[in-house]
Amino acid sequence: MDLILLFISAAVVNNFVLAYFLGICPFIGVSNKLSSAISMGLAVTFVMLIAASLSWIVNNYILIPYGMEFLKYVSFILIIASMVQFVEMFIKKFSQPLYRALGIFLPLITTNCAILGLALLIDLRSYDFIKAIVFGLGAGVGFTLALVIMAGIREELEIIDVPKCFQGAPITLIVAGILALAFMGFAGMLNV
Repeated sequence: MDLILLFISAAVVNNFVLAYFLGICPFIGVSNKLSSAISMGLAVTFVMLIAASLSWIVNNYILIPYGMEFLKYVSFILIIASMVQFVEMFIKKFSQPLYRALGIFLPLITTNCAILGLALLIDLRSYDFIKAIVFGLGAGVGFTLALVIMAGIREELEIIDVPKCFQGAPITLIVAGILALAFMGFAGMLNV
């Protein structure tokens, strides 16, 4: 039951994008089309899942036992960068259209603060290995959920009459703010 609550907490209640405001760059940049949003969300979910498990292993079996906790940031960034390179090579080899659709935002997963925030929160909250994986999966699903919701709304915004002064970035930021307010309604429901 605790793992289910942890998953729901990471995905909905404490959504990385809409509650912690981490990962805003791909949230705004890739949420133009639903297909791109789903693909980016799945790529980020995969990287979050692997980064959660590898950062936990490196932290608990290398950094802490040898008194090298000061290398957490560097270690976590190296883990994330290598995972993103793996994902980028995989997508480039197996789906050229998807690779072109994601464009510059795929390598930007490396600098996505949501993934680094995930690794740091796992350490800060002292999760065990299973909880780290569930937290990573929940955070990735929550990231994908936020991207898909935003992409669906933005696709609808293309076919409606938006006043000229709100077209483009202004309406996108207004919608993002309204989504964040909606997700704030879940705040405090779960503290896992």
